[in-house]
Amino acid sequence: MKIKHIVLASSILVSVSASAQKDELKSLKRIYAKEVIKGNDLAEYKNLVAKAEPLATEEGDKIYVAFYKSMTPLLEINAVAMDPATAAQAQATIARALSPKSIADFAAGLNATLDYEKKTGKKVYTDDILETIGSYKPQIVEVATGYGKAGKSKEAADVLYSLYQLDKKDADMLFYAASYAVNGQDYEKALQFYTELKALNYSGEGTFYYAVNNTSKQEESFGANKSLRDISVNTTKTHSKPRDEKNPSKKSEINKNIALILIQQGKSNEAILAVQEARKSSPEDDSLLFAEMDIYLKLKDFDSYTRLVNEALAKNPNNADLVFNLGVITGNAGKLDEAEKYYLKAIEINPSYFNAYLNFAELKLRADEKWVTELNKLGTSEKDNKRYEVIKKLREDNFKLILPYLEKAVDLEPTNDPAKRTLLSVYNALEMTDKYKALKAKL
Repeated sequence: MKIKHIVLASSILVSVSASAQKDELKSLKRIYAKEVIKGNDLAEYKNLVAKAEPLATEEGDKIYVAFYKSMTPLLEINAVAMDPATAAQAQATIARALSPKSIADFAAGLNATLDYEKKTGKKVYTDDILETIGSYKPQIVEVATGYGKAGKSKEAADVLYSLYQLDKKDADMLFYAASYAVNGQDYEKALQFYTELKALNYSGEGTFYYAVNNTSKQEESFGANKSLRDISVNTTKTHSKPRDEKNPSKKSEINKNIALILIQQGKSNEAILAVQEARKSSPEDDSLLFAEMDIYLKLKDFDSYTRLVNEALAKNPNNADLVFNLGVITGNAGKLDEAEKYYLKAIEINPSYFNAYLNFAELKLRADEKWVTELNKLGTSEKDNKRYEVIKKLREDNFKLILPYLEKAVDLEPTNDPAKRTLLSVYNALEMTDKYKALKAKL
């Protein structure tokens, strides 16, 4: 009897908990349905969410508790907008309510509810959710843009990705999220976003719609959603000065960025495949050719590297930028003689190529460190004294060789301090006192 009594009591407790949970859900639904949130509504709403969350056991109850919780930020915005007493803290409340985490939770809660109602065939909030997404989408885009302008690229990427999760028909948001992730050096997320865009066969090609936000006075993009732009301009009157713009395909940019991120991550084999695919879609993009060359250099695959060098030069034998970049790549790989030829060739093609003069001088100066190290190790023996004179002569000849290139660089860009300081060190080494003093006075 005692055991049965305990079981019965337990079942009564479960029944009471379930009943309490249903009451809280009804109360949440009642507050949520209000046009205006005022008085103690918000505090009661939050309290009900906190109470219902641990009690929810059935799938539907869990979904709707999560939905009400995810909608809390919008109710907070509604409450401060309608209460003059809280006007001073409105901006802080809105900023907190539309933080990257809040927007991510908002997207997760709404999507889970949409999926559940689609599965059950019972539309309780589906229409309301779709209307909410349409209403708040421009504001969320504005939040992301604000983060971007403030230099918070990672936050902007997170917000736009959440927005894409809310409206997967608008893959433009995913593309912009990827771009912001790159700007924020969050390469893992950028690669994830670009890979997803590629799987979607996204091109970004088409007509895009813009209008000026009447509040911020900033032009905003509505992506390819002409109807939303037109509603904002003609119906809600939140925007004005509509503008249309045709954009080319972004497929080549996506392929290129995937390849460059893989290179940056050191995933050479994956990067080779990606960059080769990118080159097929953008055969005229020389930066991809250089990227592939750089991979082969890192892998010490000099045969493939040489093949691409010849391909590059065959395409553009008189392209000074291409030749200069070859100098940079080979110089970084320690192929100094080859790099020197490329820099000189770039100067021959374009006698006003400042960077080629400067890089050539830097290349020749690399030998000086080795000579100085050897000089510091020499003693005072006759043999060491003779070696000292040899090295001294080598250094002097090298400085004399470099001198006209540095002087030309400073002549081309007289305000470039690094070039002037390098030239100063050469004047000093060659004991060219008058020229040293004259240049020093200009720093």
